[in-house]
Amino acid sequence: MNIQALLSEKITQAMIAAGAPTDCEAHVRQSAKAQFGDYQANGVMAVAKQLGMVPRQLAEQVIAQLDLDGIADKVEIAGPGFINIFLTPAWVAQHVELALNDAKLGISPVKKQTVVIDYSAPNVAKEMHVGHLRSTIIGDAAARTLEFLGHNVIRANHVGDWGTQFGMLIAYLEKMENEHANDMELSDLETFYRQAKKAYDEDPEFALRARAYVVKLQGGDEYCRNMWRKLVDVTMTQNQITYERLNVTLTKDDVMGESLYNPMLPGIVADLKAKGLAKESEGATVVFLDEFKNKEGEPMGVIIQKKDGGYLYTTTDIACAKYRYETLGAQRVLYYIDSRQHQHLMQAWTIVRKAGYVPDSVSLEHHMFGMMLGKDGKPFKTRTGGTIKLSDLLDEAIERAGKLITEKNPELEGEELANVTNVVGIGAVKYADLSKSRTTDYIFDWDNMLAFEGNTAPYMQYAYTRVASVFKRANVDENSLTGAVILATDREKALATRLLQFEETINTVARDGTPHVMCAYLYDVAGLFSGFYEDCPILTADDEATRQSRLKLALLTSRTLKIGLDTLGIETVERM
Repeated sequence: MNIQALLSEKITQAMIAAGAPTDCEAHVRQSAKAQFGDYQANGVMAVAKQLGMVPRQLAEQVIAQLDLDGIADKVEIAGPGFINIFLTPAWVAQHVELALNDAKLGISPVKKQTVVIDYSAPNVAKEMHVGHLRSTIIGDAAARTLEFLGHNVIRANHVGDWGTQFGMLIAYLEKMENEHANDMELSDLETFYRQAKKAYDEDPEFALRARAYVVKLQGGDEYCRNMWRKLVDVTMTQNQITYERLNVTLTKDDVMGESLYNPMLPGIVADLKAKGLAKESEGATVVFLDEFKNKEGEPMGVIIQKKDGGYLYTTTDIACAKYRYETLGAQRVLYYIDSRQHQHLMQAWTIVRKAGYVPDSVSLEHHMFGMMLGKDGKPFKTRTGGTIKLSDLLDEAIERAGKLITEKNPELEGEELANVTNVVGIGAVKYADLSKSRTTDYIFDWDNMLAFEGNTAPYMQYAYTRVASVFKRANVDENSLTGAVILATDREKALATRLLQFEETINTVARDGTPHVMCAYLYDVAGLFSGFYEDCPILTADDEATRQSRLKLALLTSRTLKIGLDTLGIETVERM
């Protein structure tokens, strides 16, 4: 149930009836404090100014036209002309019942879109490191959220699987196969890459062969293609293990590497020339963009083909956007790429729009993110200054979580302990990132992320187990609850109203790609449940009708926490 949308529609109608223009906006939002009601409409002030009226006078006329019978039991004017709305407990209770009877918690159906989400994007022959974490988990939360709402989501893992370095890698792979014919696991891809680079720098004969292989690979040579495929397969097999550990939904079928677009590049350059958008400049093919200026204030030149005939990332990204619209049928494309790539993407998309490859009706969105920093405020690295492998980070998270869980609940052992430890450790790393605004840098801190207090994964997972334990102690089947929901106290109504705001929350996350909004909401729900649990006895309620009603509120709380965490890719356990 989208209460905000319902109230916006009702108040907008009342504003128009009171003389406001038909394009007026009610600006309904959730109230920050209980004394201001459940919702507040702030649109009257702007309209009053437009009409040359006193805002409170217009607010009075709006309220006179407003029909919220059965929805609100009080509507009042506050300050210069805010309209405060107090929902009727019976109406809230009725919609709690509806939410309980729906697998999606009563959210409204969406107008289905095909959404392509570009995220993770590791490189071939290199292990995933902490720099890949944010793109991978924020992008995956967006994919889960949009899919939950009912959209057709296409995951695009834009793997760096093309370029001049592959001649070097193929030559080294050939050398390795000759020396270790049956030892092709490449368990340490970083070492492999470094050794290939060393051989390239130090062995002229090897470097010559490597350069020849680049030309052969780009020309479609079968041997080079097979060796290249082996490199990609070995890398992605290792990456898939990391995705599964992270509880990320990417699979090998979602890989759309840079190589996919390679056959399109000559045609795109030729087409941009034919359309007069690209021209020769000092031997290269360049698109000059008035929208971007260089230091001299002149239109910036964006190279799409180098003097030697090679293509650039911009060319690939132009082809990529074209492919996603024409072949995948995208109506919306989200890119989870760090903020340093923003200008590059904007330039590529400006060319895409000018060339008519993607119409304005298709949204191209850069959901950029900041960096993960250490406590010193610098990029998060090992003590020796090296890049931290993602697998090592996850190992440490699980090890630290194991110590905490064992201290907190010594009864857990064996398989259950291992599962809880894994869920809490991985969840802590993900939630610490997802709970921060993606547009800012954030400080990675083990102590904070594994704390059982505050807005952390362990606290949220423990809140879920606490609600689940109510049903174990009550010895009640969730499906056998009877009677109506009764909201007799402020605590009950506050929790119930917040639970009904799940749809508003998930719609914001889906629109803006902001999983921290879901984290803040779930933390709020957990806090409201805690207050409700302390003040409103459930198992020892005064009568059976109250007990059943409170059990229903507990049930909707547990489902909301579980589904909300699942949209973030955070798992839950029944006890910890």
